[in-house]
Amino acid sequence: MIPAETGFLEEDFEIEQEPSKNYRMDIKKQRVQGKTDGLEAMKQVVFKILSTERYQYLIYSWDYGIELLDLFGEPVSYVCPELEYRITEALQQDDRIEEVDGFEFEVNGSTVKALFTVHTVFGNLKAEREVDI
Repeated sequence: MIPAETGFLEEDFEIEQEPSKNYRMDIKKQRVQGKTDGLEAMKQVVFKILSTERYQYLIYSWDYGIELLDLFGEPVSYVCPELEYRITEALQQDDRIEEVDGFEFEVNGSTVKALFTVHTVFGNLKAEREVDI
């Protein structure tokens, strides 16, 4: 049955941004206590995405997390550009993250550390991810 009135779709409405509240994680004390929002919540989002191996946990969609396991044993010349690509791809799955750039790499033996800037709708934050190769 089709409604006789067609004006109901033409009503004015306003789209509101949903809050990005998360539970506050205290990584050092290994506790979850209270809630956080805005840029602090985004720091946790970046940490969680880059700490979750993609395709390893049924609870997460296949778009969530980062693939790092297959970098083990690869040469640094391959790992650095691949790490930049994979970090960017993983983080941009979240629509609150606009861009990831400013990559710098530190190589120490068999460890590669990527330092970068994450541009979010709440502001910019510095982040890092270390990988053993």
